[in-house]
Amino acid sequence: MLIGEVARRSGVSTRMLRHYDTLGLVRPTGRTVGGYREYSDEDIRRIFHVESLRSLGLSLRQIGRALADPGFTPSTLVADLIRRTEDRIRREQELLERLRAVDASAPSDWPDVLRIVELLHGLNSPYAARRQQAALTEAVPVPAELLAEAVLAEPDANVAGALRWALARAGGDGVASLVPGLRADDVEVRRRAVLAIAEMPGDEATEALTGALKDPDGIVRRHAALALGRSGVAAAVPALVGMVVSGDGDVEAAEALGALALDPGHAEQVMTALTGELAAADSAVRLRLTQALAEMPPPLAHAVLRQLTDDEDRAVALLATAVLGE
Repeated sequence: MLIGEVARRSGVSTRMLRHYDTLGLVRPTGRTVGGYREYSDEDIRRIFHVESLRSLGLSLRQIGRALADPGFTPSTLVADLIRRTEDRIRREQELLERLRAVDASAPSDWPDVLRIVELLHGLNSPYAARRQQAALTEAVPVPAELLAEAVLAEPDANVAGALRWALARAGGDGVASLVPGLRADDVEVRRRAVLAIAEMPGDEATEALTGALKDPDGIVRRHAALALGRSGVAAAVPALVGMVVSGDGDVEAAEALGALALDPGHAEQVMTALTGELAAADSAVRLRLTQALAEMPPPLAHAVLRQLTDDEDRAVALLATAVLGE
């Protein structure tokens, strides 16, 4: 089969076929009387072999080495191709995210674009101080999605605080961008997400924090419960009382319960939950529950505290007496 016919059937240009011949990749078996290249069926199969390897990203030099070595095993080369492809995809993804961030900022001119690019470099800096400086800049409106991504990835506490502050000011879809972090397998990401959502107002944040009360991690649950309690959400009461009982953040939990009890609609629930723990509690827990009752509005807690002044545990009795001012 002559070169023109091979080109039509294979889709490989005559120029590339000649190049293959020059490199020794695919040399036609014969020549016509007129000197034209003539390809056998085996030559054509080799052309398709070369094209298949090219489609995987191999260079012509790599293909030549592979075809020349009868003992060649593809596993090492394929593994290398996988690594290089993953690196390329990562770089392309980073570029895509950068472009989306620029687009979301709605730049009006090239200086705006350059400022956003500079900000992105700052947020991705390996130096915590540089990342913090970028988070606190007000020269460029930063898209909430970009800040949320930075919050979820930031390991430095000071930088994370600056990023949360910037995200709370940015508005937009900040909560929606953080919610996936609450479902992350990495507990550190979930903790960063709940801290950031706790500083954001609105029903969407409340819904996300309520869901976080079921998180398997105690720190995530604690942050969610405290934020909900301070916002007057009664769904946090069981978790807050649990914190008092366990002693994990019990002082903050008691303060949040006291704030909730100021609402007549939540007062009975709070008091029932606290007093319900007194009967079966040991001395240390009863002492913490008494301290929590001291945070309740006096008209609600007076009767219970009066009973506790006669408690068999002297420390509990003395604390109840001191709270009542007797």
